[in-house]
Amino acid sequence: MNDATTACSSIPHKALGWSIALSIFLIVAGLIAILLPPIMGLGVTLYIGWLLIFSAIAHFAFAWKSHTAGAVLWEALVGLVYLFAGGYLILHPLAGLLSLTLLLAIYLLVEGIFEFVLAFRLTRNGRFWMILEGVVTIVLAVMIWRTWPFSTIWAIGTLVGISMIFSGFSRLMFALACRRSQAAAV
Repeated sequence: MNDATTACSSIPHKALGWSIALSIFLIVAGLIAILLPPIMGLGVTLYIGWLLIFSAIAHFAFAWKSHTAGAVLWEALVGLVYLFAGGYLILHPLAGLLSLTLLLAIYLLVEGIFEFVLAFRLTRNGRFWMILEGVVTIVLAVMIWRTWPFSTIWAIGTLVGISMIFSGFSRLMFALACRRSQAAAV
C-alpha cells in the first residue's frame, strides 16, 4: 500500500464529494480573481487588515493576563502596532493595497536572491530548476516594482487568483484519485 492509498483510505467517501465541490469553487474563484484583480486585491487588503485587528486583540488579551510590567508593556506596544496597521488597511484599502504591492515586490526580489544562493549550494541535479525559479521570481519582482503603482491594479489579485486555481486543481486531482482508489478497493 503506497502513501496516497493510505491517505485516501482515511477520507470518508462523502467527504470526497465536498472536496471536489470545494476544488471547483476554488478554481472558479481563482478565475474570477484573475478577471477582476483590483477587486480581489482590495479584498485581500481588507482580509489582512482584519487579521491584524484580531491579532491586536490577542496581544492586548495576553498583555492583560501578563503579570510583569515588561511583558504588559511590550505586548501592549505590539498590539498597538497591529491595531494601527490593521486599522490603516481597513480605513484606507487603496493605500494599503499600494503598500502591500510594493512589499510583495520586495519579498519576491529577496526570495529570488535566496533561490540563487540555494541553487549554488545544491548539487548539479537540482541546480537548474532552482536557478530558473530564481530568475522567474526576480523578473516578476522587477515587473511589479518597475510598473508600481500601476502594478497595484493587477499584481496581488492576479497572483492570488493563480494560487487559488492551482490549489483547486491539485485538490481536485487528489480527490478524484482518492475516489478512483476507493472504488477500486470495493
